[in-house]
Amino acid sequence: MNKQIYVIGHKNPDTDSIAAAIGYAELKKQLGHANVKAAMAGSPNPQTLYILGRLGIELPVYLADIHPKVRDVIKRQPVTAGAEMPLREALALFHRHSIRVLPVVDGANAPIGIVSLLKLSEKYLVAGSDRKRGVDSSLSALAGSLDATFLSGGASDELEHLHLFIGAMEEDSFLSRIAGYDPATMLVMTGDRPSIQQAAIDKGVRILVVTGGLAVGDDLVAKGREAGVAILSTPHDTATAAWLARLSTPLACFIEPGFERIGVGEPLEHLRLKLLHSGEPAVVAVEEDGSIAGVATKSSLLASFPYALILVDHNELGQAVPGADTVEILEVIDHHKLGNPPSNQPITFMTAPVGSTCTVVATLYRERGLEPEKPIAALLLAGIMSDTVILKSPTTTERDREMVAWLEERAGLDHVAFGRDIFSSCSGFKAYGSLEKAVRSDFKHFTAHDTLFGVGQVEVVGFDEFYEIKDDLRQVLKQVKEEEGLHMAGLMVTDIYTESTLFLVEGKNELAHIMGYPQLEPRLYELKGVMSRKKQMVPHLLKVLGAL
Repeated sequence: MNKQIYVIGHKNPDTDSIAAAIGYAELKKQLGHANVKAAMAGSPNPQTLYILGRLGIELPVYLADIHPKVRDVIKRQPVTAGAEMPLREALALFHRHSIRVLPVVDGANAPIGIVSLLKLSEKYLVAGSDRKRGVDSSLSALAGSLDATFLSGGASDELEHLHLFIGAMEEDSFLSRIAGYDPATMLVMTGDRPSIQQAAIDKGVRILVVTGGLAVGDDLVAKGREAGVAILSTPHDTATAAWLARLSTPLACFIEPGFERIGVGEPLEHLRLKLLHSGEPAVVAVEEDGSIAGVATKSSLLASFPYALILVDHNELGQAVPGADTVEILEVIDHHKLGNPPSNQPITFMTAPVGSTCTVVATLYRERGLEPEKPIAALLLAGIMSDTVILKSPTTTERDREMVAWLEERAGLDHVAFGRDIFSSCSGFKAYGSLEKAVRSDFKHFTAHDTLFGVGQVEVVGFDEFYEIKDDLRQVLKQVKEEEGLHMAGLMVTDIYTESTLFLVEGKNELAHIMGYPQLEPRLYELKGVMSRKKQMVPHLLKVLGAL
């Protein structure tokens, strides 16, 4: 299977995350991987939107989650049948397609029931007091199954319950055998036995089938027509005709209406539970309009998923798109601390202590002797400028500066002017539309021993706006903390010009005693010289919270 591969960053993506995903997907395409596509696990922030708009680059595809769905494991061309289909044709479908369950659909291709080969065999082969003779069919279906022609009477689609008798004995014995049955429900089969044919017509049976393609006298045909007896001539011998008559029963008589169904958009786990606990051999998958999409059996749970992931700018499942732990991860391209899950197979895992994932991606272009197109070069440059705060962040390395020089030449941009334009166009809280969006836009979760905490970051030019709204921001942090089950939620407000941060925090009040930075007021700290969440803020919090 040629899987669709998504290159995707972390939840609440920043510019570096989305730029790295787009840039690395384009690199993979240049290397001949046509099935690679950039994706994002959350809404882009205003800065990213500004950059993509300025460069004329489309947003990556949005993946709310990557949990496998029912649609990922079913075959989209199920074998189906109509309720009127004779059992003979249905059995041919079972055999031809090696299936165990046959969905029965209506005129709109919506499932109305299923026919299970196991339950069909139990019902059809196990003889009961009535099943020995009972045949549920119509004149049309019976004639079709027997390859018969009407000598008298005509086709009818009305379903009838018939009692089958074989006229292979003397007339007296035959009449004795059929005594007590309503002639209107009798189906008599016989060969070239005029006496039996005459007796059946005189009795006024519902149907007389003459087997072997043998002739029937014109006088008997006339009498049958007069008596209202349908006379059919079949080329099959009597034994075969009796078998085929039973196979003329329409599927409507065998439908199990209480079948299990599931929508194609439902999680695969729901399908697993239905298959393992319902006791049914299969589950019918339906489209949003109710039409049948496919049939899932337990073997469907073993199917490989049609997509896989390449993670960029993160390697921890807690920051990944929901469902990442259920699909194959092919590569990791990152610049953060390790927190990766184990893999079943060896994978490409590339992480470097640099200021931006885009630095790693740009390095891969250069190492392979490839040139990113001008917009992609500019996008990778923007990712580095954003994550290193125009190369001012303490996370900045010589390799970042080296790749900035390489990219700005190919993008035709001055990195300082470009970086200032990026931050001046999108800094501050107003760019986000709401305070909650500002807090959540770049909010990441971390763990220090038993303490779960999250930290967001917003770049600003001056702190005036922050002081006007800090009380409202504190309420937003409190809400985020409660909704996400955290012990502490904090927001870094970083002034890119003074290169300092104000840290507003909700929860863990004892932090004030061990924070190690000046407390300007309750739950607000001044962190001069701190600009990096990854290299400065989070390592410090991991240390002090771990000591509590």
